Amino acid sequence: MKGFAGAAALILLAGCTTGNTPPPARAAPIPVPQGMSALTTVIGASAASLMAQFGKPILDVSEGSARKLQFGSAICVLDAYLYPPKSGRGDPVVTFAETRQRNGAPIDQASCAAAIRAARSGR
Repeated sequence: MKGFAGAAALILLAGCTTGNTPPPARAAPIPVPQGMSALTTVIGASAASLMAQFGKPILDVSEGSARKLQFGSAICVLDAYLYPPKSGRGDPVVTFAETRQRNGAPIDQASCAAAIRAARSGR
């Protein structure tokens, strides 16, 4: 009988410890701004093509073979990063671009590009 009581106590204790174990901690999800769309007229474009779309850049910085062109309006800023093709032949093209509102908050990329184009044309 003593063996039965000891075994029963162990089973009850084992049940208590597994049921009270907290779930593993999870990292909080990183919020992603909604409505971010690809800059289809920017990615792959040359500097000349960007200037035809957005006018004269407000910033033109080169470092080695990389170049950053920044365009802006009263609403937002667009940064375009140009790198030479991997083949080594041809003009540098945009491989990465990002947009932000003037206060640094996220903005839909297509909306920002449209705002800069509209500012250039005087609309």
